[in-house]
Amino acid sequence: MSEGPTPFETRLGHHFKDRALLQRALTHASAAGESGAAKTNERLEFLGDRVLGLCMAEWLSELYPHEKEGDLGKRFGLLVSRDVLAPIAERLGLGEALRLPPSQRQSNLRQSATALADALEAVLAAIYLDAGLPAARAVIEREWRDALQGQARPPRSPKSQLQEWTLKRGLGLPAYITVSVGGEGIDSRFEATVIAAGREASGAGSNKRAAEQAAAEAWLLGIAK
Repeated sequence: MSEGPTPFETRLGHHFKDRALLQRALTHASAAGESGAAKTNERLEFLGDRVLGLCMAEWLSELYPHEKEGDLGKRFGLLVSRDVLAPIAERLGLGEALRLPPSQRQSNLRQSATALADALEAVLAAIYLDAGLPAARAVIEREWRDALQGQARPPRSPKSQLQEWTLKRGLGLPAYITVSVGGEGIDSRFEATVIAAGREASGAGSNKRAAEQAAAEAWLLGIAK
């Protein structure tokens, strides 16, 4: 008799035939020293990124048959981003299920958006290898439905919105400056400043792109007041 589903499998809605796949998907890369890199979720994450991309591109094409490629791309970019994956992983309780070495069990890895998003991609790959693309697609369409339904129109990033605002008024392109870089790995912190239309605003994030997006958002909030 096979083991019953774990609490995580119950939330996920998939009972693994090959339990080793699930264990590998939940094993963070920091455990490589104990279990070997091949037994962590890094390679599964690589595959899961493609599984999610294929299923999401197919789903969007079906839902929006008359939408232009550029608009589909904007929807796709958000739906496969860390900003969407991390909350889904939190809702599934993936952080609690993440397998960490003793040295990292008191760290903030279980709450790290990057670690959660990466592990969720690894879990999707594990489902694909365990039961095929239809099983992975079923989980994606269930767990991403709220995020997708919230897109009445194709999303635009703050940087895109700011660029459109300045170009529409003949003010040229915004200029972004990386002010500081600190920390390493999941604790990395970038600070950026954007200069546009004679005004400045700053923002911070875990990478350069995120910091620039935060700066653009702060700039836009400034003119909305």
